[in-house]
Amino acid sequence: MNVLDLAAARTRFILPDTLHASEPPEARGVPRDGVRLLVSAGDRNGAEADAVRHAHFRDLGAFLRAGDLLVVNTSATLPAAVDAQRADRRGVIVHFSTELDDGRWLVEMRPEGNPGGPVPDGRVGETVDLPGGVGMTVEEAYPDPSVVEGSRLWVVRVDAPDGVVPYLLEHGRPITYGYLRGRWPLSHYQTVFARDPGSAEMPSAARPFTEDLVLGLIARGVVVAPVTLHTGVSSLEAGELPLPERYRVPEQTARLVELTRRNGGRVIAVGTTATRALESAALPDGTVLPSEGWTELVLSPARPAYAVDGLISGLHAPDASHLLLLEAVAGPEVVGRAYEAALEKGYLWHEFGDSSLLMR
Repeated sequence: MNVLDLAAARTRFILPDTLHASEPPEARGVPRDGVRLLVSAGDRNGAEADAVRHAHFRDLGAFLRAGDLLVVNTSATLPAAVDAQRADRRGVIVHFSTELDDGRWLVEMRPEGNPGGPVPDGRVGETVDLPGGVGMTVEEAYPDPSVVEGSRLWVVRVDAPDGVVPYLLEHGRPITYGYLRGRWPLSHYQTVFARDPGSAEMPSAARPFTEDLVLGLIARGVVVAPVTLHTGVSSLEAGELPLPERYRVPEQTARLVELTRRNGGRVIAVGTTATRALESAALPDGTVLPSEGWTELVLSPARPAYAVDGLISGLHAPDASHLLLLEAVAGPEVVGRAYEAALEKGYLWHEFGDSSLLMR
């Protein structure tokens, strides 16, 4: 598997176990927009005074200006985990990641109980029994089809008569990882912008938004525009390249980016997913063209952001490729200060954790 050189990511840290958000904020007595918001920004002269500020997400409007553009991801989260059984009757959890153009799916298979990694002995040709009498056949490894056994990701065919997405909506549950306590309903994994089912995992940067908060921002003169990017599984090994993902940037959003930049506003992406979608349609001069298809874009110092001036993001694990994307947008100094402050102040990580606004 191709590996991304993360030595270029300057944001390095050790994440204590106590800072994993192990349940939704609502279970902790905190409303969605009540999670903490860390704001880290540079300025044209590189000054660091007041560069890091602490607030709550409901205060987001205090850090935006009339004429700013928020770009949001309309992808909705699928219940993409299915409890299944292998041919030898061992239990297995199938994580459905990405639908391919030919109707097959990219999946990850994990041992029953999800103890922290893929099954080590998955192999081409094996069959898996899914609930409801549906079968799944492993056809080839991904990304290297010459591998016969032991791949982390597989291309599979599923004989669900009505299609895989309707099947998941009936039989699946949200993908979860070991840092979470308990299981939570799909509604906890949807954002206020979710319209188009397709993401294996929640585009979680937008989770703290509420309808009231969005309406308040619009009343302040902040513009909101949609893109769509369906995310695959986030369980990549340290240093692995992000998966190719399907995206769409509509014509109206491209026009709003141009208008915002022309009038001196800032383009702020809500999440790494919205950033990847928008930058996949961006030219070096910052122009964004209507575009859709598959993106393999990896933002890094070698390919900085062209159109995005800042982003709203959760906090990402050490060595995640997302850190390079954050640095490509806001700069390593801004990101480094933010993560240092988040650790010092005990911010919570992952999809149910706290948030940040990073501006170059």
